[in-house]
Formats: sequence, structure tokens, C-alpha cells
Amino acid sequence: MADNLFEQPNNATPLRPEEVHALRVPVVDRRQLNEIEALNVTEGRAWALRSRRDHLTDSYLTELHRRMFGTVWTWAGAYRAHEVNIGNVPPHEVPVRVRAALDDARYWAEHETYGAHELAIRLHHRLVLVHPFVNGNGRCTRAMADIVVHRMKAAPLTWGSTSLIDTGAARAAYIAALKRADDHDFEALIAFATS
Repeated sequence: MADNLFEQPNNATPLRPEEVHALRVPVVDRRQLNEIEALNVTEGRAWALRSRRDHLTDSYLTELHRRMFGTVWTWAGAYRAHEVNIGNVPPHEVPVRVRAALDDARYWAEHETYGAHELAIRLHHRLVLVHPFVNGNGRCTRAMADIVVHRMKAAPLTWGSTSLIDTGAARAAYIAALKRADDHDFEALIAFATS
């Protein structure tokens, strides 16, 4: 595999060599990996939007991740077992923190604490902070937010109306909005997700 496969966009979780060796398909560079993942992500999202399963469970989240990345990575759908550069949750706390985030989202929905968009964005942010998977956390948790909005029959989220995979102005705005949400200011993230 080429060295540029290890190159990650800014603010992305770097892949460790053993994780790269867990590829299910031969890949020569980052561009090709992105293309293969994009097809799998599209199929996973389609499954999620058709699914009637309870979506606010950890088993649903892990199945969503597996369906979004399972044809590409052997570790898809499994919680990470090591520290990562994003998020501050130790690996042994990941299942409990994911469950708490999903339980909170269920409570918010049942008690109409937030509207659909804000609820979905708050859940997305919480899951990004936990960073449950080796990689694909942003894509998976954005999909989870999209599913929440879909199930609540609200207008779809647009996430800046562009791809957030590569570096650029949209990704920088998204990362900045996530950082503001770290300080409990969700306005920019909600605005970005609905723009």
C-alpha cells in the first residue's frame, strides 16, 4: 500500500498500521480508499433510512457503522480498543458513554426537550466526543443525526451542502462548529448542519 494512504485530513483520526492492514479490499491510495468507502457509506445510509429498528440503541449504532464500512474494514462496527487523538474517552468507557448519549437522546425526544434538528445535532456532538470507532465516526454520527431527523419527520440536515471528507472551507467550518459545541454553544453547529 502506498504511504499516502496514511495521510489523513486535518482533525481526522490517524489510522495505525495494523488498522490499515485490516482492509478487506486492495487499495493503492487515499483517493481510492475514499471512493470505496463512499460507496459503502451510501449503502449503509440507505439501509438506515429503510430500517424500522429502534435507532437509539448501541446495537443499532454499531450495525450502522458496520453497514457503512464493513465491506472496506474488518474492524467496522466494533468499538475502538485504544486511545485516539480525538475525543477524551478511554476505550473501556466507550460502550457506557454511547449508551448514555443515546438514552439522553431518547429522553429528549420523549419529553420534547429540543426540536428535531437540535436534538440530532446534540446527539451527533456527544457521539463525536466519545469517538466510539477506529475511524468513520463523523460520517457515522452524521448519519445517525440524519436518521433521528428522518424518524422525527423533520426537514433533512444538509451538513453545509458539501462533502466533509477532504480538507477545505466546509470541513474547517464544521470542525470550528464542533469545537464551539464542546463549550455548549450549539448555534454554529446547528446552523452548519442546516445550511
